[in-house]
Amino acid sequence: MGRPGQCELAGISIPHSCSTLGRKIATLYDSFTSKSLKEHIFPPLMDMLIFLNFFKAPFLVDLKKPELKIPHTVNFYIRAEPGVTLGIWHTVPSCRGEDAKGKDRCWYEAALHDGNPIIVYLHGSAEHRAAPHRLKLVKELSDGGFHVLSVDYRGFGDSTGTPTEEGLTADAICVYEWTKARSGTTPVCLWGHSLGTGVATNAARELEERGSPVDAIVLEAPFTNIWVASINYPLLKIYRKLPGVLHTLMDALRKDRIVFPNDENVKFLSSPLLILHGEDDRTVPLEIGKQLYETAHNAYRNKERVKMVIFPPGFQHNLLCKSPTLLKTVRDFLSKQWA
Repeated sequence: MGRPGQCELAGISIPHSCSTLGRKIATLYDSFTSKSLKEHIFPPLMDMLIFLNFFKAPFLVDLKKPELKIPHTVNFYIRAEPGVTLGIWHTVPSCRGEDAKGKDRCWYEAALHDGNPIIVYLHGSAEHRAAPHRLKLVKELSDGGFHVLSVDYRGFGDSTGTPTEEGLTADAICVYEWTKARSGTTPVCLWGHSLGTGVATNAARELEERGSPVDAIVLEAPFTNIWVASINYPLLKIYRKLPGVLHTLMDALRKDRIVFPNDENVKFLSSPLLILHGEDDRTVPLEIGKQLYETAHNAYRNKERVKMVIFPPGFQHNLLCKSPTLLKTVRDFLSKQWA
């Protein structure tokens, strides 16, 4: 036992003036020892594997200077919540490229109500808004007459904060509402790719429940939910044959509350919904996209608001942007829905 005015922690005497620190250490110690080693390791590991936000490729890109990567584009930041600032690139339609030369952010912001449709692009895991396949898609959409807002979620690119499912959803809603407040009567579409499809349907469902359904949703290479997607995830396939590992990984996702339930979300939506999937997608197999389409088609009252387009082999998971029919597919669907 220690002398009066002292306390003991694991056999070590601590002066009375440090008792508060001692209690904090004891609480942390109890918290750590109350969980198994796998509970400490696997949830953070799954966070890393799902978001991959630490992989900030392409490297040595100055995200503050988008003009070095893509024309008629401006970089700006919006505050999603205290401690979270989102980096965004706004690319105007190519038809306004000459007008955009030398213009500042205020001009770009005002251009959002010029009548050209707007896409809020929600990318997949890893890398950031300057990734080559993302820039290729943005350029295609810009050439097709769309404004594109390319968002880096919290913890991605130069955006601050730490990624969580709830956080990414809040980021998407923040950018969508910011855009709607400046677009007048111009429609705004949420476009999600891969992981971004889960972000898009989460955001769309929440906005629907608030009584403000989004103008349209495009899901590129979507999954049914993150648990199903994880089973097919290339980085995790090597662990699938190890005894108990798959169960442990899925349990870690549940503990971290990572679900991204596209298959549940689409049951509550009424917005025009276009699903795009490549026939040779090995990251999210086509059958999973078909399952999501069937769920949505069965749930929607207006069946004409749901459509799936399957692209022939050659584009895999990230390269639908190279399809010569992509732009027409999207424009035809949205034009019909917004007529």
